[in-house]
Amino acid sequence: MMTIIGLVAGALTTGCWLPQLLRTWRTRSTDDFSWVYLALLTCGVSMWLAYGLARRDPVITIANALTLLALLTIAGFKAHPQGAGPAAPRAQATGTAEEIVADPSTVSPS
Repeated sequence: MMTIIGLVAGALTTGCWLPQLLRTWRTRSTDDFSWVYLALLTCGVSMWLAYGLARRDPVITIANALTLLALLTIAGFKAHPQGAGPAAPRAQATGTAEEIVADPSTVSPS
């Protein structure tokens, strides 16, 4: 029974990253993630993975390995935004600041 609870808990906490990964892939934006958040969570998940390996606990090991993979993927997207997905690169504004401000249609919403 405890293994089933652990598997369900691991599936839920690991699976919660899937919508964020898909959104990051689709929008090519990781602006909502701070590097400090990603670093601290990645360190914590890495430690849980090490704990699971040391205890030879497959539930803890698998859940945290998959979560770590998701976090590293998001960190990779953040470090290399052009490689984050199939969408076309965002258009870059051209012209002087005065021209861009004078013509609000040149500013794309974020």
